[in-house]
Amino acid sequence: MTTHMERPVTSRIAPQQARSWLLVPASKPDTFDAALASAADAVILDLEDAVTAPNKPAARRDVAAFLSEHNRAWVRINDATTPFWEEDLAALAGLPGLEGVMLAKTESGQQADATAERLPEGTKILALVESAVGLEAAPEIARTDGIFRLAFGSGDFRRDTGMDDSPTSMSYPRSRLTIASRAARIAPPIDGPTLGPDLDLLARDCAITLSLGMAGKLCMTTAQTAPVNAGLSPSVADAIWAQNVIDDLGEDGSRVRDGSDLPKLAKAKKIHKLATLFHIPTDH
Repeated sequence: MTTHMERPVTSRIAPQQARSWLLVPASKPDTFDAALASAADAVILDLEDAVTAPNKPAARRDVAAFLSEHNRAWVRINDATTPFWEEDLAALAGLPGLEGVMLAKTESGQQADATAERLPEGTKILALVESAVGLEAAPEIARTDGIFRLAFGSGDFRRDTGMDDSPTSMSYPRSRLTIASRAARIAPPIDGPTLGPDLDLLARDCAITLSLGMAGKLCMTTAQTAPVNAGLSPSVADAIWAQNVIDDLGEDGSRVRDGSDLPKLAKAKKIHKLATLFHIPTDH
């Protein structure tokens, strides 16, 4: 493991609003710095699928060293039915740079509780739902203390259910995660990744993500992070529309004319808040 120089703390988007979640194989520590320097709102060092069983101990040590050297990141841990889960948690608990953990193949609130019990109080847990059992348990998982957001493991979900990757087939699981998140009053869920380098496909997928109420997306490469951020942010046209509505109706609604104006103003204020957060220009 190479020694990393202390880096200045960079200003990232808060994880509640994070759009791009970059998965990085924990077995490739030479890529960690580049991931943190990318446009990703959040970086996840992956100890699960990206690392074969014989390489997990070394990857775990590299992650622990990296998060002890003034670096901050999330870590995807192995699922609770494997022996690796407890070993991951023992290695990560108390590390100063741990932003939170992504629990692979979450299928119950009990698994989330057991994970939280092995981490310092307040550690954020991102539940990755990857199976039919997990999807059916999504409302319970979302309401569990410690669960911060839900994420969709779309590839494993398709393998588990035999469903294809068409927008129609995937609309139900995505919607269910959105509704479960909203009912539990947690941040909107994070969608699965788009595979391959096709940026047009990535843009289409981001539009689908937004249309189903999701607000983040897993990324497999650093090249996907900036397009995902753009695709999951208000457009300049949307930001200008929102500003015009607020100017017309008043921030406090003092110039509302009829019943349709209040929902319109609420939508405009939501878009304006995101546009401000993501530095989208609102001037004409």
